[in-house]
Amino acid sequence: MKEQVQEVLEKVRPSLQADGGDVELVDVSDDGVVTVKLTGACHGCPMSQMTLKMGIERILKQHVPEVKEVVSAD
Repeated sequence: MKEQVQEVLEKVRPSLQADGGDVELVDVSDDGVVTVKLTGACHGCPMSQMTLKMGIERILKQHVPEVKEVVSAD
């Protein structure tokens, strides 16, 4: 599952990078919790939680049904 999550993050990454940010995969637990780290402009941005939940989490769940939640490592 970790490889699938990484592949999806690679597709999401260009849109984050366009705004000066990025995302790093930290961990994928056996129970479907994906831990990521938002970096660059995304780190500390007031909209970062919305980006995390409404963007990254939604897309990951669409492509990798085993994903239950996406949390930030910050």
